[in-house]
Amino acid sequence: MVGLIRDAWDKAEPFLPEISQFFYGMLFTLAPATRDFFPINMEVQRGRLVRALVHIVQMVDRPDDLVPFLKQLGRDHRKFGVIPRHYEAVGTALLASLKNHLGPDWTPEVERAWAEAFTIVARAMQDAAAADQNPPSWSATVVEHRRLTWDLALVRLQPEHPVPYLPGQYMSVEVPQRPRLWRYLSPANAPREDGGMEFHVRAVDGGWVSRAIVSHTQSGDIWRFGPPLGRMRVDREAGRDVLMIAGGTGIAPISSILDDLAQWGENPKVRVFYGGQTREDLYDLEQLRALAATNPWLTVVPVIERGPGLAGGESGTLAEAVTRYGAWPGHDVLVSGSPAMIRATVSRMLVAGTALDQVQYDPFTID
Repeated sequence: MVGLIRDAWDKAEPFLPEISQFFYGMLFTLAPATRDFFPINMEVQRGRLVRALVHIVQMVDRPDDLVPFLKQLGRDHRKFGVIPRHYEAVGTALLASLKNHLGPDWTPEVERAWAEAFTIVARAMQDAAAADQNPPSWSATVVEHRRLTWDLALVRLQPEHPVPYLPGQYMSVEVPQRPRLWRYLSPANAPREDGGMEFHVRAVDGGWVSRAIVSHTQSGDIWRFGPPLGRMRVDREAGRDVLMIAGGTGIAPISSILDDLAQWGENPKVRVFYGGQTREDLYDLEQLRALAATNPWLTVVPVIERGPGLAGGESGTLAEAVTRYGAWPGHDVLVSGSPAMIRATVSRMLVAGTALDQVQYDPFTID
């Protein structure tokens, strides 16, 4: 089944813009209410949902990875008001789009494979959504917006009711400047009694939401959050040391975990490699060093690609710096950063001998 799916997608992928256009036209015809799930300007969205759906369907032979992710995704989609008939419309539109562009390559066997895989995906998401007792979403008010650099902002929010996230998790966020353009962000602090959350957001090229947050967020803005997602965590009882690798604002979920660990008297030994292209990219380095100064279980290693090095630091990419120390046997490894940084770092560590089951990272690319 998976072979048929992947072979068909290899033939269809060059036509993704046309497939996406056909998909949305079919979806909005079958289920007009779904139009309200998407931004007014569909050019920003076009292709993303189809690509994400295909990625998920192609993982159908990896249930240990896929099922937990689908359960989180199903709970997350409650924020849109998604109901079972919307899943049916999405599946019908996806298959119709592929059939329209694959022509004779869309055989009955290929159609059956795609239909069965999508059914598995939809059922897992619907079951998780039906079982969730939490609210579909949470609202929070911006209480502080401060630019740390020209392209980086710190935003603090106070939710009406605390969001039940765990240290290291992330959540989908909607800001008033970009309605219906949901993006994933990670809190940079562990959960607090008052529910307050802190986010670090960098404006990226072409980033409609990130640029709006950095440049236009104001105190009093209301943000909306979907349910917490992600499984990156530290098991304090496992008896294993921990290696954390963070690039840029990928330090946020790592900081959340460290903030939580700092509440305990004893922890596994933790070494954090925190990297960027220049010293200016390591905006949170002083806070990390202050935390390390009062917690002997924590060591912080700054990594800079260009420019003069730092005391106790490394030069080069994070992938290069980390693998200079070997394969890190006996360690739990957490990797956080851009998709490109995660791919490069994990790939190089695997080549160096690190076992895949040692490594944790979250799939921010699927949105």
